[in-house]
Amino acid sequence: MDDVRQIVAIIDQAYDKKSWHGTNLRGSIRGLSAADAAWRPARNRHNIWEIVVHAAYWKYAVTRRFSAAPRGSFPLKGSNWFTRPEGSKATESAWRADVRLLQSTHEALHLEVARLTSRNLRMRPRGSKVSNFDLLAGIAAHDLYHAGQIQLLKRLRDRVAI
Repeated sequence: MDDVRQIVAIIDQAYDKKSWHGTNLRGSIRGLSAADAAWRPARNRHNIWEIVVHAAYWKYAVTRRFSAAPRGSFPLKGSNWFTRPEGSKATESAWRADVRLLQSTHEALHLEVARLTSRNLRMRPRGSKVSNFDLLAGIAAHDLYHAGQIQLLKRLRDRVAI
């Protein structure tokens, strides 16, 4: 397997493909309702919904390095962390729209990375501290980090509900 296909496989396993390490990001949110996703463990702590949109944003940011997408073209205003609906405003349709946003940003990332060459992976763009390979390995790690965080939040919510 060449290195481009290998990094694509790593990114996909971290997001939604079967792998040895257990639950990936997409699996961690499977079956969650808007109420589940909007539950907050404490004041000023992120909820699952915010983590999902945060992951979508960083997939977009990484994709931008390899595409012609202009800065500021993420569908939501802002960057990094986005406040999401709570209480009666946390509708199923709004939750599903943000899950679709995560899916579409992953698909865009997958397509851009699949177009790269081995030489592209080794490059470090001017002004960047990390190579393209390191950035792509990092976005896979980012997905898995947040998948674990979501799994913990789900368990915490279940314990609090008892």
